[in-house]
Amino acid sequence: MSGRSQAGGHRAAILDAVSRESETGDTARHSALAVLRADPRRTAILTDVDGTLAPIVERPEQAAVPAKARELLEALGERYALVGCISGRRAVEARRLVGVESVAYAGNHGFELLLPGEDEPRLDPAVNGREREAADFLDLHDGAGLEVVGLRVEDKGPIQALHWRGAVDERTAEARAHEIAAQAGRAGLEPRWGRKVLELRPVGGGGKDAAVGALLADEDIAVAAYAGDDRTDLDACRRLRELCDEGRLRAAICVGVLSAEAPPELGEEANLVVDGPGGWLELLEELAA
Repeated sequence: MSGRSQAGGHRAAILDAVSRESETGDTARHSALAVLRADPRRTAILTDVDGTLAPIVERPEQAAVPAKARELLEALGERYALVGCISGRRAVEARRLVGVESVAYAGNHGFELLLPGEDEPRLDPAVNGREREAADFLDLHDGAGLEVVGLRVEDKGPIQALHWRGAVDERTAEARAHEIAAQAGRAGLEPRWGRKVLELRPVGGGGKDAAVGALLADEDIAVAAYAGDDRTDLDACRRLRELCDEGRLRAAICVGVLSAEAPPELGEEANLVVDGPGGWLELLEELAA
């Protein structure tokens, strides 16, 4: 098994289903798998896309989900009550990238929900009438000037993203992004940071925590797993723990997909960690077996 698996920090999310005396290494992994396999018709498998299913690349349009991941998601969808992808991409784009029609997609960090069989995503009512707030803010900045410092704008409707991965001088580009984030905050927008990306969004609504809640809202789910690689994925994990605390879930397992760029708190808060997308695919393969 090439992907590393370890126990993480906030193990209480697994509740009593995993013995606290043996929450290390392979034992924790096997215990978590047993929890998820016990009652698949009441279990949800949720995953981030970029950096989790698909390796991170210099530009978002270059990303590709491996064929093996597609096969596993299709197999999991036939066995488990709910399989969903939660992405910072727009929901339709996430579905196109993943290439599996039979799973649910929460896109734009929870502002969009696209369920199997639907052609158009449902928009979060919180952004009604505010769809252009972030775009209008960026219109006040010189687009050419952003490009000069290495910032690329990605238009995601209510969310505007500034990328600097691959910039000639990433440090200068990131410094400019911090200046823009401060200005955006003063303008009433919410800045969110990812791996070499700044996203500007309307305040209220959205978030991967909201995406988790929306996907689980109408389902008879007792156990849920979520895997992700970035700070925004911690919001999803924290929401799962809240659902456990509220008694709406019996158990929740958060999987941190590690990389050289992963925030340190990912390993601290996850129940299990794996090495990169390959490690997560190995875990999915075990769940599908």
